[in-house]
Parts: sequence; C-alpha cells; structure tokens
Amino acid sequence: MVHIILWSTFIMSLSAGVLLLCFQMPATDGVGVCFVAFAIGNGLYACWVSPRVKFCCKVLVKSLEPVSKFSDINRPIYLMLGVGFLWMSLWLLAVIGAINFYFPPLIIILLGLSLAWTTEVMRNIANLTVSRVIALYYLRGMQSSTHFCFQRAGTHNLGSACLGSIFVPTIEALRIVARGLNLLEGEDEFMFSCAHCCLKVMTSIFRNGNGWAFVQIAAYGKGFVKASQDTWELFERREMETVVDSDITSSICFLTGVCSGSMCVIVVAAWTFTVHKGFTATISLLAFFVGYLMTRIAMAVPHACVSCYYVCYAENPNNRLFDDTIRDRQNLIKSGRDVVVPTPRVPSRYARR
Repeated sequence: MVHIILWSTFIMSLSAGVLLLCFQMPATDGVGVCFVAFAIGNGLYACWVSPRVKFCCKVLVKSLEPVSKFSDINRPIYLMLGVGFLWMSLWLLAVIGAINFYFPPLIIILLGLSLAWTTEVMRNIANLTVSRVIALYYLRGMQSSTHFCFQRAGTHNLGSACLGSIFVPTIEALRIVARGLNLLEGEDEFMFSCAHCCLKVMTSIFRNGNGWAFVQIAAYGKGFVKASQDTWELFERREMETVVDSDITSSICFLTGVCSGSMCVIVVAAWTFTVHKGFTATISLLAFFVGYLMTRIAMAVPHACVSCYYVCYAENPNNRLFDDTIRDRQNLIKSGRDVVVPTPRVPSRYARR
C-alpha cells in the first residue's frame, strides 16, 4: 500500500492537473499547473525515498499489531468523520454566503484557514484517543477503554490538541522550507548562511513543538511544549534522532490525503465544467480541500500507532512487546551498511561555475 500511495498520488495529481489544463480557462490553467508541478515533485520524492520504504512498511505492520486487541478503536475515527462531514457541509454554505461580503476572496481564505484548523483539531482528538489506548498497552500492558480515552482527549487534552493543531503543521511546513533553502549550499555564500541559520532555528523550534508530543500528551497529560521537549530528549538519549527524522509515515498520510483530494477534483471538475463552467476552478479547489481533510482524519489510526511505537520504544527499549526492528536499523546506520539518504545538494563544482 505504501508503494501504491506514493505512485497513485503522482498519477492522480497529474491526471487532475492535465484535466484542468484541458478546459483552457485562465483559472483552471493556474490550478492545473499547480497540480502538475506537485505531481512532478511527488514523483521525484517517491524515487528519493524508495530506499526507506522497506523499513517504513516493517514499522507500519509492527505498530498496527496491537490494533486487533481493541475492537472499538476505530469508533472515534468514524465519529470524527461524521462530525467533520456535518461541519464541512455548514462551511460550504458559509462559503456561498461569503460572496455577498465586501471582500469575498479574503473571507473565503479566512474560512479556509478556519476549516483547516478545525479539522486538524478533530484529527488530533482522534490521534490522542488512539495514542492513549496504544501507549498504555505498550507501557503498562493495559487494555484501556476507548470510550474513556476519547472523553479524555476531548476534555482534558483538548487545549493541547488545539495548540498542536496550530503549531505542528506550521513548524513542519517551515522546516521543509528551511531544508529546501539549505539546498543552496555552495551556490551563494550569503544565501547559504541565511538558509543554514533558518534550518538551525527551525530545528530548535522543532524540539519545542513536534507531532511526536501527542503520545506523551495522551499517556501522561503533559502540556504540548513540555511533551515535545521530553519526547525529543528521549530520542536523543536513545540516539534515535536519525531514525525518526527519516520516517516517512507522516508523508505517506499526507500523500494519501492529496491522492483522495485529486480523485475528488477529477470527478467534480468534469461534472462542474458541464453544468456550471464558470465555477470549475473554484469548486475543484473546494472538492480537493474537503477530500484531503476528510482523508487526513481517517489516517489518524496508522499515524498514531507508528508514533506510539517510536516513543514507547524510546521510553523502554527492553519491553517484550518490541522486537529488534529499530535496534537493527540503528546498528546498520552506525556501521554504514544502511545509510540514511541525505538531502540532495547542488555539487560544488557546478556552484563554482
């Protein structure tokens, strides 16, 4: 499935882009170019991370083993999907009403940001629920009540879920941008210095706000910042930074959402162009947005399980529930037999030219 997600996202986003370009309207051309550009980047990313796929699959399969012991663990996901569907239905009505405001584009952008944050909160509530169930199973051997964990996530941990929903996507996005700027090494000394500084700053911020924190928030009720700091200290103590930093589970979950959104665009754009030609670009973007966000909520279970696997292993590597998957990976990296794929850079011989 990991291979299918990587390459089906490339195919679907490229198909959506080509379809929009075929409509030959300025608005659809602009959106179509964005989809095609993303598809090209996705294809290059799929080739680049191919050496990591085997380990990712191994961790994913191992981390999902405890799920079978909790028959109702998917109920919070279904509930969040239902709430999300109702909320998005109301949101779409708000978007239609925004046309009557003085600055419709600004209002729609603000509504889009509001929807993104709200659905991220829903996803993190589901994430916290699953994380508590799985983390307590790993750490204490308990089979917790999913219903109670869901109530706790929606009350006691709600503040951390809201805070994390703002900062984690922002920090992750800025970290990716900083890494991209770091590719300028050797091209321009001033630009490289700025990019290197930005990367260092974002790495420092990442220690105080990261997605791994949700496991300790769920298990111990810590605040978001404290949980982020403690989790990253655990990784450093176990020398796991390289292993977790090269994990592609979050990327797979993201690409699953993009694939779903692209499929929505293909269906909706074809229908809208026939019925309401002038709204093709707008409705296609809304369809992508809704499809992406709904799928991201649905992917909370595998994402939470993998996070619990790493964090709980860092707390107690000798737990009988863990095998030697991570330890073997660390040994291979240290011995140089399994080198983590570095970020590609422009060779200095080309930069000097």
